[in-house]
Amino acid sequence: MKLKLLHGLLSVAILFSFIACQDGGAGLTKNVTGKAGELVVVISDDAWQGSPGEAIRQTLAQEHVALPQDEPLFDLVKVPREGFKNIFKTTRNIMQVRISSNLDTFGVTFQENIWASPQSMVIIQAQNESEFQELIDENKSKIISYFLRAEKNRLTMNYNKYYERGIYNVLDKEFGLTMKVAPGFQIAEQKEDFIWLRYETPAISQGIILYSFPYVTDSAFNMDYQLKVRDSILKANVPGPTTGSYMATERRIDQVYNVSKHNGNYATEMRGLWRLMNDFMGGPYVSLAQLDIENQRVLVAFGYVYAPSKDKRNLLRQVEAMIYTISLNNQENNDKLNSQVSSLD
Repeated sequence: MKLKLLHGLLSVAILFSFIACQDGGAGLTKNVTGKAGELVVVISDDAWQGSPGEAIRQTLAQEHVALPQDEPLFDLVKVPREGFKNIFKTTRNIMQVRISSNLDTFGVTFQENIWASPQSMVIIQAQNESEFQELIDENKSKIISYFLRAEKNRLTMNYNKYYERGIYNVLDKEFGLTMKVAPGFQIAEQKEDFIWLRYETPAISQGIILYSFPYVTDSAFNMDYQLKVRDSILKANVPGPTTGSYMATERRIDQVYNVSKHNGNYATEMRGLWRLMNDFMGGPYVSLAQLDIENQRVLVAFGYVYAPSKDKRNLLRQVEAMIYTISLNNQENNDKLNSQVSSLD
C-alpha cells in the first residue's frame, strides 16, 4: 500500500511539474528560440517611431566592427506590447521598454531565464522619453556587452557538449592546451608550435590557426609586434590556392585592439580583416593572444572566416566562441605565478 501511494504521489508531482512548464511557470525550462543574433524589442509603436526607437537602433543595430560589409550588432525584431505573446517570450534576447509617467520605478534591469533558457533580457523603465535617453546613454556599453556575452556563452555551451574530440586530443597531448572546436573541423597543417584547423564547405570556410612564440619582452603584446609575428607565420605556413599567394593581415584598415585577461592570464584581443597576398580572397578575423607565464610563451589563436557574398557576423562569432574555450593544461601553475606578479604591482 505504501509503495502504491508513493508511486501515485510521484506521478502527481511529475504531472504538476509538466503543467507548470507548459504554462511558463516553475519547473522544466523551455529552450530559447530565434536565430543567432536576433533580439526582440518590446515597445509601443509611438516610442519605436520616435526618439526611443532611434536610440535603440543606434545602440543595438549599429554597424558591427571589423567586417568587410555592413552588418548590425543584432537583428532587431520590433514587437508591440499587446503582441508580446508566448511565441516571442522564448526568444533568446529580449529588450522590454516601458515609458509612462505612471510607473512607480524606473531604471535598467538585467534578467535571465525568465521564460526559457539560456535567455537574456533587459528591461528599461522610464517616466518620459528624455529620461529613457539618459538611461540608455548611461548603460549602452553594459547593455551591448550583456547581449554579446550571452550570444558567445550560448555557442560555448554548445561546443562544450559537441566538439571534435580528435583535435581536442591532439591539442591536449602535443600543444599543452585544450580547445573545443565544432564537429567537422579538420587539421590542415601541423608543425612544431603551429597547427591550422579548418572547416570547409562549397560556400564557406572557417579556420583557426594556433601558434606560439617566446615571451622575451613586454613588447610581445604590442599590437605592431604581434602583427609582425603573425604575418611572418602566416606567410610561411598558410598558402593560398594560386602560386605565390599567402594569407596576411589587411593593413589598409585599422585593427581593433583590446587588452584583457583570459582565464586569469594577461591577454589581448584583436579584430580586423585578412587578405591573400597575390590573390583576391579575404574576410574578417578575430585573434586572442595570452601569456603562458610558466612556459614563457605567448599563445595565439587566430580565427578567420571566408564566405563570399554571405553575411559573416554569425560565422565569425562561432569561431570566436571556439577560440575562447582554450584552456592551458598548466593553468594551475600559471595561476600561482600570476598571483605573485599581481602582488608585486
